[in-house]
Formats: sequence, C-alpha cells, structure tokens
Amino acid sequence: MTAPTQGVVRPFTGDALTALLSSAPRLLGLGEPTHGVEAFPELRNELFRHLVEHEGYRSIALESDCLSALIADAYVTHGTGTLDDALDRGLSHGFGASAANRELLRWMRAHNERRPAHERLRFYGFDGPLEMTGAASPGPALTALHDYLAAHLDLPWSRESLTGLLGPDERWACPDALMDAARSVGRTPEAGRLRLIADDLRAMLTSHAPHLTAVTSPDDFWHAGLRARTATGLLRYHAGLADTAPTRLGTIMALRATMMADNLDAVVRREARRGPTLAFAHNGHLQRDKSRVRFAGLPLEWWSAGAVMSTRLGDDYAFAASTFGTRGSDVPHPGSLEGMLSALPHARAVIDPGRLTEALGETPARRVPADHTYAPLDPDTTDRIDAIVFVREI
Repeated sequence: MTAPTQGVVRPFTGDALTALLSSAPRLLGLGEPTHGVEAFPELRNELFRHLVEHEGYRSIALESDCLSALIADAYVTHGTGTLDDALDRGLSHGFGASAANRELLRWMRAHNERRPAHERLRFYGFDGPLEMTGAASPGPALTALHDYLAAHLDLPWSRESLTGLLGPDERWACPDALMDAARSVGRTPEAGRLRLIADDLRAMLTSHAPHLTAVTSPDDFWHAGLRARTATGLLRYHAGLADTAPTRLGTIMALRATMMADNLDAVVRREARRGPTLAFAHNGHLQRDKSRVRFAGLPLEWWSAGAVMSTRLGDDYAFAASTFGTRGSDVPHPGSLEGMLSALPHARAVIDPGRLTEALGETPARRVPADHTYAPLDPDTTDRIDAIVFVREI
C-alpha cells in the first residue's frame, strides 16, 4: 500500500467501516449501486454479523415489502413456517431468490434460537407493497387495521362497508396504471372516501394508544401502526397514479420515498431500547441527496428516503455507499471515481470519503451509468457519505 492511501483505504471489514463513523448511529444505511449482484448482499451479511456481535445491533431493514416482511420476521424470531416460505412470501421484488438473502434469514434464525425473546434479531421491510409496474390494493392493510380497532373500540364503519368501497383487489393492482392515469382507480369517489376513513382510523389508533397497548400488546399495536401507515400510503400512491398532471411520475417516486422514510422512522423508534438498525437498499434510496433517474424519456428527481431520515435523525443517521469497478465488458474510464479506485490495492475496500482526493491524487470525473438501475457515485456528493465500500470486480 502506498503512503497516500495509508489509513484512507482499508480491506473491507465491519471494524474498518464503523471506524469511519463519527458517532454510533441509531440507523446505518448501507447502499448497493445496483440490484441483483450477490457481492453486495454478501458484504451486507458480513457487516450485519459484525454489527450484531460487536456493536449491539438487533435489527435489519431491507428494501422489501413492509407487510410481506412480517412473514420473514416470524420465521427468524419464532421459527414460524419454513425458510423457503419466508423467502418466497416474506421478500418482494424477487429478492427471495438471492442466495445471500437465504443465508441472512438462515443465520438470523440460528442466532435467535440461542437467545431470549428480548435479544432476538428482527427482520423488517421498509418499502411499501409496491412493484415497478404497480401498487398493491390497500384492502388487506385497511381491513386488518379496522379489525384490530373494532375488537376494542366502537367504530362508525363496518367491515362490510369498507369491503364494498374497496372492491376486488385486482382493480387496484393494474400494471397499466403506471403509464396511463386513466387505468387507475385512485381518484374514484370510493377511493376518496377510503382515504378519509383510513386517515380517521389512523387518528383513532393514535388517540386510543394507551388503552390499546394495555388490552393488546406493544407488538400488536406496532403492527396496527404499520398497517395504518401502509393503508394511507397506498391510497395516497394510487391517487398519484390517477393524477393527469405532467409531474405525476415524479410525484409517485416521492410518495414511495416518503413511505420508506416513515417505515424506517417507525423501525428506529421501535428498536430504540434494543439497539441500532442496519438498513440495506439501493444507494439512491439511502443517500442524503436527491434521487435522479430518466424514466419513460423524462428526467425525474425527488428527495430520497435517506435524505428525509437525515433531517429527522441528524448525526444519528449514517450512510455508507457501495460502488464497483469492472462488470463484464463495462470497464470504468481511468479518470472516473470507480476507475481510480480500481487501481487501489484491495479487491474489497472501505474508503474514507473525506480523504478521497488524498488517496487518489486528483479529483475524479463523474462516471456515466451503464443503465438506469445503476447509479455510480458522484464525486461532488462524497462529502455527504460517511464511508465508501468498493468491490473491484463483480
């Protein structure tokens, strides 16, 4: 290792990464530059094990459906169901097929078998029930919230009235609604009525919290809050899909980021007495900057979930971005950040962003992304990153 890189670039370990954090955060975000590359969730697993064993972490949150994640969490905390079922139904976006995610759930379950309930690791999803081509019906979340409240409070709405307003789940989950606002049911009179009911139910959950936590349990109450956030978030998202304004695509991207931030916020508050949380998602969701993408020929930008969480947590939020050098025939330009990092000595490295120029000897140029799913690091934003994780070749 050359003198300029001494202390700036280190082989990847959990210790090396956490040594770069100015303080112990309540939420540590680890980003990946693109989905579907096992190297990054494998690094996440290695880091999470270190954080659990040495830093007091007791939870992890993935960019996956927050409601489906309850299935995966039941498996890792209580052994409910099977590993295959937890992967198949407990993770969204196709993430259940990942070998690294299988190993994560397997390891968490094995760890928890030796621990009392209050020390067991928890698994969370912090995305909404959303896929690239559409959004789920708010029905399951809204009716489950109604049932929880109706068991203990007098409500002005029956379950049958909600079911009538919701209609079949299939009419909400129309994949064509993303590109054609006319195909969305998000601004029908029934949807408008449901938004008001969902908002009122969420307010009732808050106003009766002392009673509800006493007659149920803090965990049941937290799950009801999750369903309340999801129902109101989905109804808001569907209304955005039905919007005919030219800004509709940017609006729904921002609404998704809001759902992510609200879920992360709730996780951090729930875990406050147990320990910090590791969040893992695309760099674009966890960064402290605006997310930008071209979609359907339009430039879109919105404040990421990480940027929102940074305003809420301040120094209690830390972000480590990941990037890579070579991917098949995609070789970075020598003057780009990734190209310069490829010349450094380690195949997997942790880098201090504050001393990056010192390590590289010059200011790198920005790398043009190979496709819309890959977001290379922008050298101009490294002052808002606490650590960089680099993989030379994937």
